[in-house]
Amino acid sequence: MRLGNVWYEEKPRVAIRDLSGSGVRLVPSLWEGVRVESTDDLWGMLGNSEEAARLVRAAEEFLRLDQVRMRPPVLRPSKVLCVGLNYRQHAIETGMAIPTVPVIFNKFPSALAADGQPIAIPPATQQMDYEAELVIVMGRSADHVKTEESVRYVAGYTVGNDVSARDLQLRTSQWLLGKSSPGFAPLGPFLVTTDEVPEPHNLAIRLWRNGIPCQDSNTSDMIFTVPELIAYLSTIWPLEPGDIIYTGTPEGVILGHPEAERDWLRGDDVVRVEIEGVGELTNRFV
Repeated sequence: MRLGNVWYEEKPRVAIRDLSGSGVRLVPSLWEGVRVESTDDLWGMLGNSEEAARLVRAAEEFLRLDQVRMRPPVLRPSKVLCVGLNYRQHAIETGMAIPTVPVIFNKFPSALAADGQPIAIPPATQQMDYEAELVIVMGRSADHVKTEESVRYVAGYTVGNDVSARDLQLRTSQWLLGKSSPGFAPLGPFLVTTDEVPEPHNLAIRLWRNGIPCQDSNTSDMIFTVPELIAYLSTIWPLEPGDIIYTGTPEGVILGHPEAERDWLRGDDVVRVEIEGVGELTNRFV
């Protein structure tokens, strides 16, 4: 199942991707004549699993994709966690050592952006880069969970782009400056539940810039797997429903090119990320 948050007639709604792939079906905002406030937000709806199941079954109003505007599939995560250097070939291209423990940093929730949303290039940077990433969305509270049980706590997956301002990122040993400006965490368009992605470690992951292929790899190149990341992170912080984890990017980022060949992102560039079985995320830089 593919669930998302959308704007329809300038009102927030929850939508389910239609099986035909040509549109969405709106979760009803009225149930037996009573307004259901939770249908304003996917995560509010999922807070009551029994009500959510009824509403999903009742979703009938069909809309074309061009009739709605996407919102991020997660709106208010308590944590946006990211994993650096988690693909072997990416670590190699950047001249970094292969990590022996996950390299963790974070983005602010205010960095979230939706599919189709323009991303502003901050005046403080001259070195904007892209990073195609598979994103984990937590569905249950997870605290010190075992690796072999950790996927049970996942609601699903979505497509992400770990937008990075490299000159700000590498100004100090801490990466936050270059990772968390508004719009630097686009994800979506939909949350794809785990039953549709039974094997997250064998998915084609690709990125295009203005139609030109830049990243072309497979999640099998991950150093630390989805279960390992969840288990590790849950020993540091309790993970909550709606928390999201960017799992790292493969080779092909601009930073990985020889210095003289680095053509940083510019205004009007369009970046599209595609992950097999999960979806496509497109954003224009302005």
